[in-house]
Amino acid sequence: MTGSMGEVVGAGVATGETLEALDKTRWSAGLFGNGGSNDQRKTVTFGDSSAVRSLPLWSLLSLVLLIAFWFLSTQAWGLPSDQIVVPEALAEDGVTYDDLSDKQRIAICSQSDECKASYSQLVSPLNFPSVRDTWNTFGELNGEGFRGITLWEHTRASLVRVLKGMFFGSFFGVPIGFAMGLSSRARGFFDTPVEMLRPIPPLALIPLFILIFGIGDASAVPLLIFASLWIMIIASRSGVQAASLPKIRAAYSLGASKRQLLFRVLLPNALPELFTGFRVALGVSWGTLVAAEIIGSQDGLGAMIFAARPFFRLDVIVVGIIVIAVLGVLMDVILRFLESKLIPWRGKV
Repeated sequence: MTGSMGEVVGAGVATGETLEALDKTRWSAGLFGNGGSNDQRKTVTFGDSSAVRSLPLWSLLSLVLLIAFWFLSTQAWGLPSDQIVVPEALAEDGVTYDDLSDKQRIAICSQSDECKASYSQLVSPLNFPSVRDTWNTFGELNGEGFRGITLWEHTRASLVRVLKGMFFGSFFGVPIGFAMGLSSRARGFFDTPVEMLRPIPPLALIPLFILIFGIGDASAVPLLIFASLWIMIIASRSGVQAASLPKIRAAYSLGASKRQLLFRVLLPNALPELFTGFRVALGVSWGTLVAAEIIGSQDGLGAMIFAARPFFRLDVIVVGIIVIAVLGVLMDVILRFLESKLIPWRGKV
């Protein structure tokens, strides 16, 4: 028997535990925790946030299930290809049955009662595009673009606006939040405007911002700053207020100055709340951006989605929504990575 095993058994005997009880403890830890990790030597992990990890395989499984449900619900089962005749106008351009979109096939088939009765479909392409049509539209938007602007140009315009709004919202919001958490005067001074303006939905200010700043980036970026500013103020204020008083007293007892206390104790303590604020502000900013781009912007994902509406281009709308979702996930993954590197102690102390 090894020394480590002997120590475990000895500890069990000393506390009156039997080997059977120790085995039950190890079994429950492996079932509910991290599988009995030897590096941390934990006996119980259920309820321990530091033992919870986002497993990539499970994330991939959920994505595959979503795509499978999308495919199965929009697929036309039993669609008779021999009863679908390509219109002459399209045939003259060399379009064949394989070149037709699922929406075009259903539209042609719906003209015949016999054809309509021969297939089944849970969701019509008139209500939601199929996976095939969406993928083809994605390629079309990357190449030809929509209204002369490619998908990458729309995405870049939206990204720049979101990053500008987040940068300036954090640039002003974090110092104000820190001041409110450290000074009674600053708390009293900023408390009234923060609590008055924070509940106002950013979308309600779109007409006002357009009248004041104009259309396009001139109003979209200030609106995004407004959307993220209050979130970052609240997050940074909460982070400072959650600082451990014994840590602060220990820093003062070791001769730390106020500057050292701010950057060595208070700022690291506030980082978890700040990252949570970043993630919440990003979600709010994307929702605000799409609405802001609808009015007065020629480029951007929101402008592309709104421009596709009068033409019933559901495929373009869905592509824009998917790109926004993917960008949101990528940004969240980046923030999680930075959080794991900058706050390795989160959930462990």
